[in-house]
Amino acid sequence: MKKKIIYLFSLFAALSACSDDFTEQPAIGALSDAAVQNEDGVELLLIGAYSTLDGIRNNLSGNGFAASGDNWWFDVLADDAHKGSTDGDQAELFEMETYNWTTGNPYVLGKWSSTFAGVNRSNAVIALIATIEDADLTGKLAEARFLRGHFNFELQRIYGNVPYISEENYANTEFNQPNPGPIWDQIEADFQFAVDNLPATQAQSGRPSSWAAKAYLGKVHLQQSEWAPALALFEEIINDGPYALNSEFVANWESAGENSSEAVFAIQFTADDAVSYNGNIGGVLNFPNPGPFGSCCGFYQPSQDLVNAFQTDGSGLPLLDTFNQTDVANDYGKEDDEAFTLHTGPLDPRLDYTVGRRGIDYNRYGTFPGHSWIRATFSDISGPYLPAKNVYQSGDTDNQGSGAWGQQHAGINYHIIRYADVLLMGAEAAVETNDLASALTWTNLVRNRAKNMTYIQDETGEVDAANYEIEPYTAFASQDFARKAVRHERRLELSMEGHRLFDLRRWGNAASVMNEYITNESRTIPNFGTKANTVEAKHDILPIPLNAIDLSGGILQQNPGY
Repeated sequence: MKKKIIYLFSLFAALSACSDDFTEQPAIGALSDAAVQNEDGVELLLIGAYSTLDGIRNNLSGNGFAASGDNWWFDVLADDAHKGSTDGDQAELFEMETYNWTTGNPYVLGKWSSTFAGVNRSNAVIALIATIEDADLTGKLAEARFLRGHFNFELQRIYGNVPYISEENYANTEFNQPNPGPIWDQIEADFQFAVDNLPATQAQSGRPSSWAAKAYLGKVHLQQSEWAPALALFEEIINDGPYALNSEFVANWESAGENSSEAVFAIQFTADDAVSYNGNIGGVLNFPNPGPFGSCCGFYQPSQDLVNAFQTDGSGLPLLDTFNQTDVANDYGKEDDEAFTLHTGPLDPRLDYTVGRRGIDYNRYGTFPGHSWIRATFSDISGPYLPAKNVYQSGDTDNQGSGAWGQQHAGINYHIIRYADVLLMGAEAAVETNDLASALTWTNLVRNRAKNMTYIQDETGEVDAANYEIEPYTAFASQDFARKAVRHERRLELSMEGHRLFDLRRWGNAASVMNEYITNESRTIPNFGTKANTVEAKHDILPIPLNAIDLSGGILQQNPGY
């Protein structure tokens, strides 16, 4: 395994007096000091830009979890997960989950401020390189523009109408720019520069390659429904690129499998100390409470809707339209010592590597006993399930980093893009260009990995823990069927990875899917239906934070409907 780049999330503040809030003016001349106006200074500032990937740096919301780089709480806005825990803990996120959005919510401000910090740290590198004449820093410039492209992509798809802050704006301290509309052209230009100037491989894992830049540029095209250029990029990556699926699905979240052939671009979290400041601090709430290892705090609980989506039809294919007609058995209202019958219907084996459910081994910690590992009562909006992908496996000490009051600063890398995602993005673009043969092939690569991976066993270690059945598709009979199949496959493969909400928004059906989800989920969690508001078209983007509008002196304009 290549040596990974350590982002040193606390480093940058000691290197620059610049403010990371785009609405505040940095100290003039802070980046012109001879100590940083050289190749070493560029590298230090570049590491500072990488460090903002975790989402925690310069989060102005006052809520330490509101800007987590792994985008976990965006799954709470979709149909994959509930906030979890109790209604009153992190009440602002409860308001977001129930679509009671306000412009002053710290989750709205947190992502905005920390992501603009990433834009500005990237701009700091770009502006500094422009002042250095005696070194070839094209590769470093390409890394910085890749990062700026990433941060602007996040802002664009989350908030819709955002200002573009260039390196010239940064150098001239002209931070208050208007937000007239999309900034896709600027995002594409950054990734294209990265494609043209990054090496095909990097000595350190965590730095993007030209192949990663191609994948991200394809993702940018996909987000705009630009199918042909997206397909061309994904096809090149799939046919000629260096990537392959791990043989084991779960390897993507194990230290032994990190930065493997499936990793395209990932945040390099590291559990390097007893209290790890390079761990995933934004995800510290999302562990069993108390669970098998005394962790905290019971957030990020998968939905019944998501669990149901993993049901198969007896021939190993998903129930694309009917998965909610039957609920996978759960333990609602049951304590650990009450009788419980495990679901016997056929299931996709990826379910139990994605969701912790009663009666099944949980990340090698033993059988999940039920309610005693769930913090909230069933009268709260929570449910009986636990997240699994973000929780390290028992014995994987390289990924275990602790903090205060039961915090777990996990070292599990967060995949911004992994190869399975590339295959399914390619399949989506192929469907929309009516290349059903490629869509079928690439979708079945993902399904066959799931079919051939190791299934979770029961307590004897000799029998599958559940009735796992999965098979590849034999054909895509029509474009409509292929579209439905590929979209469902994305949910199964990438669930609880921060993608679902953005997929729904891209497909233009977020409001209808979410309103149906709220109705359906209310069958098993009645409180959810009584507290959730109707999802509207305005919810396809977040509001611009009130704080940002105020600090801009009214230059920023609020999104429609807010």
